[in-house]
Amino acid sequence: MNPVDLRARFPVLEHRAFLNAGTCGPLPAATVRAMGEILDLAAAEGRAQAYFESMRDLRAQLRSTYASLLGGDVDDVALTTSTSEGVARVLTGLDLGAGDEILTATGEHPGLYGPLSAARAQRGVRVRAVALGEIADAVTERTTLVACSHVSWADGTLVPDLSGLDIPVLLDGAQGIGAVGVDVGALGCTFYAGSGQKWLCGPVGTGTLWIHPEWRERVRAPGPAYLNLADAGTGLDAAPHPTAQRHDAWAQSPEVLAGAAASLGVLGDFGWEALHDRAATLAGALAEALSANGFDVATRDRTTLVSWHDPDPPAARARLAEAGVIIRDLPGTGLLRASVGAWNDESDLERLLSALGEP
Repeated sequence: MNPVDLRARFPVLEHRAFLNAGTCGPLPAATVRAMGEILDLAAAEGRAQAYFESMRDLRAQLRSTYASLLGGDVDDVALTTSTSEGVARVLTGLDLGAGDEILTATGEHPGLYGPLSAARAQRGVRVRAVALGEIADAVTERTTLVACSHVSWADGTLVPDLSGLDIPVLLDGAQGIGAVGVDVGALGCTFYAGSGQKWLCGPVGTGTLWIHPEWRERVRAPGPAYLNLADAGTGLDAAPHPTAQRHDAWAQSPEVLAGAAASLGVLGDFGWEALHDRAATLAGALAEALSANGFDVATRDRTTLVSWHDPDPPAARARLAEAGVIIRDLPGTGLLRASVGAWNDESDLERLLSALGEP
């Protein structure tokens, strides 16, 4: 598949310069069809055995694909509804309490800060924040866990090398998986939580959590439900599944799973390495063009996010939307952010630059 063919899979790009995959990726037409087919069958035949069998098969398919994208083993991958669910499952499942310190980064997304704040309020842990680039050097003997982004949601900077740390590391991969290459072994993390609706272009309500095999049973599964049990037929003696399935979301509908699988199929047909490289190259070109036009572009790495300062980000975002250019403003930062995917092309970048006008 070439870039033109990839772009043609996304109906929204026929009318808009959609540059907001950091929030929700564009939906491929195949994804909408796949979800509709499941729903049509359920409406016509009832949600009976075939409906639930499709859920089982799709779960296995998604788990395998996520494992491949993460560079991990399928037994270490859980299916979640979002990055934040994965983060929360780790933080609530660890034996954290007073005397423990979680080291995080300044300017993290609320999806990470929320669970961290809850751990502080409910468990009495200390949460300390430093700049993302300084996080490796800020670990002390009091630090129990590092929890930060793989890719900063605000400016697209990458986490520094944490592979040498001798404490567990939880990475928020909301702007990582699907956007840049991920190798959980090389990253040196213990946990990696990712989204399915952003750079993987799936439905809202999909995501994944990788747990290092040595920690799989050290993270308690909060209230294992039917799908988390090794043998649900044993009643009160039912034990959690021995694999990361014990940490799966309690319920995900077959239509949502089918949509996620279809999106992964479209992106996989293009090729993941090619997808990452094209997106990063386009994002770099946009950053250079913005700087050349006089905009104050935030420091970034070779990722898919480009942010720049604006005197009134909400007003600028709304004005761009009226011109058919979809980006987002980042509350409290003074930044506008474009999320550039491999499905975009130079015409989208030119349309954004034209709609922005002079800084």
